[in-house]
Parts: sequence; structure tokens; C-alpha cells
Amino acid sequence: MSQRLPPLFVLAGATATGKTGLSIRLAEALIADGVPVESVSADSRQVYRGLDIGTAKVSLEARAGIPHHGLDVVHPDEAFSVADFAAHARDALAEIADRGALAILVGGTGLYLRAVARGLDTEALPADPARRAEIEAEILAGGVAAAADRLQSIAPRLSQRIDRHNPRRVARALEIATLRGDAPLPLARGYPAPVAWIGLAVEPDLHRVWIAARAREQFDAGLVEEARGLRERYDPALPAFSAIGYREAWALIDGTLTREEAIEEDLRRNVAFARRQRTWFRAEPEVRWLDANGAALGPAIEAARGLLDRRPSRRVRGNRPQGANRSTRRHGSPPRSGPAGHRTSAPAG
Repeated sequence: MSQRLPPLFVLAGATATGKTGLSIRLAEALIADGVPVESVSADSRQVYRGLDIGTAKVSLEARAGIPHHGLDVVHPDEAFSVADFAAHARDALAEIADRGALAILVGGTGLYLRAVARGLDTEALPADPARRAEIEAEILAGGVAAAADRLQSIAPRLSQRIDRHNPRRVARALEIATLRGDAPLPLARGYPAPVAWIGLAVEPDLHRVWIAARAREQFDAGLVEEARGLRERYDPALPAFSAIGYREAWALIDGTLTREEAIEEDLRRNVAFARRQRTWFRAEPEVRWLDANGAALGPAIEAARGLLDRRPSRRVRGNRPQGANRSTRRHGSPPRSGPAGHRTSAPAG
């Protein structure tokens, strides 16, 4: 990374923990204080145009006044890898730095977050588009489970690092394994500017309630119509549509699931997905974990101001929120349990 980059506030966490909502509230608070802020989405499905309701993409209304990057980058039938995301994010971050703004990198795709905020050398990984196409065809014919088992047999170390249920991740890992074996991934080079990692965590039983509420809200908001329109324009076997919700909506359209069964299947898959995300983030060092069901905004503002105080060219003055540390964990893995709060509606993000 030779470009000048801005201070980076990383907001991580599993699906449906309120990351998007917190990022918007944080940006609004800082902007009201005279601090320019821009957001970069780190979600491997929100990069696709047209996948809006099913990916819980932040609305145009919520984005008003806050420049957003990493959304609607490619069409669903276009390939988009972590290397593509890292290049897109670096370009956006360089522009954010030129404008003197703070960047919020927000999302639940752990590899995207790590590629940017830890400086993974994604360009060092080999690529062979023809081989990748062959592997994707094999997964389509034989299923992702068989492909994941094959990956485990030829590259067990690489297999442990990826989501074995994600056909796109498995295909890319197999592509790398067939080209370079099970060698360690490139070392992280770091981020060449002040960076702070904040994570949102929630007690699993309450998290399940939030996930269930969001699934129902998405179906109520028009997910079935969105899925119908996408299937009319694109091959439903495309990797983009591994995003949870679309296959369930298609099953409802086709009559193989009732509405309640589709919502329940959406819930089941998202709960399992959140469990895998929590496992990934436990291995992420130096993350300050906040209770997603508590007062997270104050500590987030405090962390963002701390980033700006570390920037040589500018210092931002202001009163720090009182009692900011009461709902935080400074470092380490996300808490496995927490207070069972009263909120039952699905948070944004």
C-alpha cells in the first residue's frame, strides 16, 4: 500500500448485529461535530447491483449525506474476488484521504475486512480463470459439500481458513490449492494509517430473535418480488445468489416451500452463518467488542475521536462520552454471552 490512506474505523460483527445502523449513527454524530466521514461496505454480497433487500443493503435514504463505497459495484453475473474488493477499497480510501475524511469500513465479510485493514497481499495469490470456471462447474454439478471435502483432503490448512458452506469461497480456495498447494497465505502488511477495530456481539439466543425478525421484515419488504425479478434476468446458479434469502424466496415462488417454511429456512441458514462468522472473528486480534444490545454509540465515538487524535495533520476536540467503557470488552474474542436485553426488533446490519 503506497497510497496515502485515511484513518480507518473498522466495524465488524456477525450478520444482524446492528453494524449498519451503528455506522450511520456514528457518521452522523461525527459529521455534526464537523468531522467528514465516508463509509466503505465490506460485504461480499452487497457489491452486487439489484441484491438489495436480501443483503440488507443500506437504503438510499439512510445514505443521504454520507458518501458510501463498496455497494453496487458489479452485476450479479460478473466475477468479483477479494482481490477485486481490496483494489476497489484502496482506490476509495485514497480518495477519502484526499478529502481529509475518516473512513468507516463496515461489514461482516471477515476476509474483506482483513484484506484492507490488515493489508493482506491479495495480489500474491495465483489465479487461473479457466481452472476456476472448471471448479465452479464441478461444484454446480456435485455440490459444495463434495468440493469442500476435496479441499480438506488436498489443502487442510487452507480449508480451515474458509467458509466450507460458501461455494464461491470453496471454489477460490480450490483454485489456489491446485495452483500453489497448501502453502501459508501471504503475510499481512498492515495498514499505513491509524486504525481501530470495533466489533458488535450479542448473546446467541437474543441474536436468533433479531435474525428471525429481520428475515420476516425482508419477506414483508418485497424480497420475493426482488428475487423473482433477478431470476428472470440472471442464472440462479450464479455465486452471487448464495446470499441467504434468494433461494428461499424462489422456493416460495415455485411452491416447494410455504411462506412460513421459507422464513424458517432463511432463519436456520442465517443462524448457522452467524455462528461461522463468530468463529472467524474470534481469531481476529485487537478487536474492542461492544454489546450490540447496549449503548455502543458512545464508545464508538470515543474510538473514532481517538483515531483522529492520532492523525498528525489534524486533532479533533470534543468531550468524550461519559461511562463509555461500561458496555465494552477491550480486546479478544466476542463475548459468548451477555445480558438478555428487551429489544426484539431486528437491528440494521
